[in-house]
Amino acid sequence: MRYTMKNNIMSVEINSNGAEVKSVIKNGVEYMWNANPEYWGRTSPVLFPFVGSLNGGIYKVEDKEYAMGQHGFARDMEFVLTEQSDTRLVFMLSSNEETLKKYPFEFTLKITYAIMENVLTVGWKVENTADKSMYFSIGAHPAFMCPLNGGNQSDYKLKFDTDKDIEYYLLDGGLIDKSKTYKLSICNGYANINAGMFDRDALIVEGRQASKISLCYPDGMEYISVKTNAPLFGLWSPAGKDAPFVCVEPWYGRCDAVGFHGDLSEREYSNNLPAGEQFTLWNLINLKEFVYFYNLVLRHRISRQKSDRTLKFILMSTYIYHKFYYKFL
Repeated sequence: MRYTMKNNIMSVEINSNGAEVKSVIKNGVEYMWNANPEYWGRTSPVLFPFVGSLNGGIYKVEDKEYAMGQHGFARDMEFVLTEQSDTRLVFMLSSNEETLKKYPFEFTLKITYAIMENVLTVGWKVENTADKSMYFSIGAHPAFMCPLNGGNQSDYKLKFDTDKDIEYYLLDGGLIDKSKTYKLSICNGYANINAGMFDRDALIVEGRQASKISLCYPDGMEYISVKTNAPLFGLWSPAGKDAPFVCVEPWYGRCDAVGFHGDLSEREYSNNLPAGEQFTLWNLINLKEFVYFYNLVLRHRISRQKSDRTLKFILMSTYIYHKFYYKFL
């Protein structure tokens, strides 16, 4: 079922299936991809409890093997709406008999969406509800229109908050090949979106090489920016399809490396969440410049009631901070 939040500036639509952002409209302009299956039948899936593919589609926990598809299962599951107002929606997914068969960890995943003026806040909270550590990844996969207002995608640009060339890896059979690195040439922070840029699938960038990644009009003006402190991010558009969108994907985890056969606890970039603890991440989307934020990770052992109050305080405080930050830059 789809739910809408709306104020006098923007409208946001969320699908309870996958708790996925399906539409963000401001001034009559749609910023999100429409999920046309001719190119890609999704818009902004939440990747959990895995990001990317597993070697052979299998992972191991304490010598037992489990099968898992790409990006985990949350994006295809129905979330429960637990809170609703004109400007706030909260969705929840909990482990159950079905999930435990393929992922042997008990959890609660809560996703909060709220709008205030021209800002959409997105909060992720993963809670380990069992008495043992859990290992997981989580990531975003938002597809932004590119081009946005006509023209050719190859005339548009990427912009980074660095003047250094961006080093990245490519995939081999869905797994990261770390035997060779590639470079994306940067000039005054800009990189061209060349035809064929995504012909070998996603560009995977490790090592926090940039904390702000933007899509820009041909004249260089930013129209979508992603700010993140995530350890890595991906850039993607379907290979060989000339699709009219580009995904800028902050990740807390990634696919297996070529040749990896270890335990889930040994998987690179996997998050270890001890029993009873929580992993909280907030995000902000500013539609004045349309800015996605993935900035803060908290791990804490506190009551659920207190945790919810803490998350709301963080969302409100960071909203105020970043409102001023972008107003005066």
